[in-house]
Amino acid sequence: MILRGLKWGLLLQLAVGPVCLFIFRAASLQGFGAAEAGVAGVSLADGLFILAALRGVGMLSAGRKPGSALYLVGAGTLILFGLNMIAGMFEFSLLPAIPIAEGSGSGGMFIRAFLLTASNPLTLLFWTGIFSAKMIELKLRSGELLQFGIGCLLATVLFLTGVSLLGHLAHPLVTPMTAKWLNFLTGILFLYFAFRLVVKWIFRPAEPTA
Repeated sequence: MILRGLKWGLLLQLAVGPVCLFIFRAASLQGFGAAEAGVAGVSLADGLFILAALRGVGMLSAGRKPGSALYLVGAGTLILFGLNMIAGMFEFSLLPAIPIAEGSGSGGMFIRAFLLTASNPLTLLFWTGIFSAKMIELKLRSGELLQFGIGCLLATVLFLTGVSLLGHLAHPLVTPMTAKWLNFLTGILFLYFAFRLVVKWIFRPAEPTA
């Protein structure tokens, strides 16, 4: 199940956002070591958000079978973020943007990256939606969902480490237009997953299967 989470997490990382660009910029200007400190900060913040999201999903699914709340939270979140990614292609955002500070402070890259990630409360909503959707789709129990979450966190570490390496070696590889297209295509995928989840909700069986 960790491998499933790793694969899904890597798919999520295709949406190039401010954290990814922050790490890439740090690697290109300050070196691989500084960027990896930032990766550690991002991973810590993401890990805390994932634990909180798992707790929230566990409370939603406390009943004998998944209720409508899980379907609505999962599909609604995927639709919201998918549309926001597509809108970003046209320089428009459906969600409030979190500005990146230009780096004042004495805590270094670790603190700045941690604060950048933790300052966005939408991350908690995002992970809650993802875990709600996957719990229903894969019929995961709490232990399996935790393993899935660990896989997603590992994906963050691996992907951002790769971004650090690319930024250190070749800054021009990722252009603004490339980032826009990655966001657009990932948004389309999110809408597809949301549609599939709605179909599962409509045609879900009356009784849970073992």
